[in-house]
Amino acid sequence: MTDRTPDLDALDRRTYLQATGAAALGVSGLAGCVGRATGTLATAVTDQPADIADFESLVVTVEGIWLGPEGAQSGATGNQTDDGNTTDDGGDATDGNETVDGNATDDGGDGGDGGDGGDGGDGGDGSDDEDGGPSGREYHEFDEPQEADLVQLQNGETQLIDERELSVGTYRFLQLDISNVEGTLAGGDEAEVDRPGNAPLTFNAEFDVRENTRTVFTADFAPVRRGNGRYLLRPVPRGIEVDYEETGGDDGDSDESDESGNETA
Repeated sequence: MTDRTPDLDALDRRTYLQATGAAALGVSGLAGCVGRATGTLATAVTDQPADIADFESLVVTVEGIWLGPEGAQSGATGNQTDDGNTTDDGGDATDGNETVDGNATDDGGDGGDGGDGGDGGDGGDGSDDEDGGPSGREYHEFDEPQEADLVQLQNGETQLIDERELSVGTYRFLQLDISNVEGTLAGGDEAEVDRPGNAPLTFNAEFDVRENTRTVFTADFAPVRRGNGRYLLRPVPRGIEVDYEETGGDDGDSDESDESGNETA
């Protein structure tokens, strides 16, 4: 017993405090993680008719999503189009995210305040105020870019492009970070398809991420023929759907439940 006492006395006090402090911090951090409620957000895409009949294929590549918590800015310009106005006068592609049905329009700015931040280069940073883009947005980059052929997503068909756990809360909008669009017309010619301001497509629909719940947000957008022979991708607000599915998280099997439903109505 007496031989071991000097070892304890010689223990450096700073080392001891660091060791015990780190242990306490680890326990408190773990408790914080355990106590933070989360839910699942599943993002899907679909296509309203508009001028999709002109296409043999229209493949859109999505790199990630922007989410707008309460107080966040989407970069929307407020431009609107009349209901049913599915053609364009051939103006610049830097117009705002004009909508097909005249509902509140979406992002796009005047040439991409939010577009630069939505290229995926932020690598998952929480917001893009530093580069002058809309403040408060959260960017979530996909593990791999997702491709969706809008021609195959008509008549209620949807495609799941992402599913992830998020802290519970209310979100004001969702934006798709589209990095590429490749269109082939029914006659075999290549189509020129623009994005408004080359910025993310914005879907202004409030939704919740709830504990033990799978929130399915279906973003609806469509190609619209412009007067100059080109096409423009536009959000379709009336086609946005938000569904909530209980995941049975009470028994701790919420992850398995999240895998079960990859289709939305």
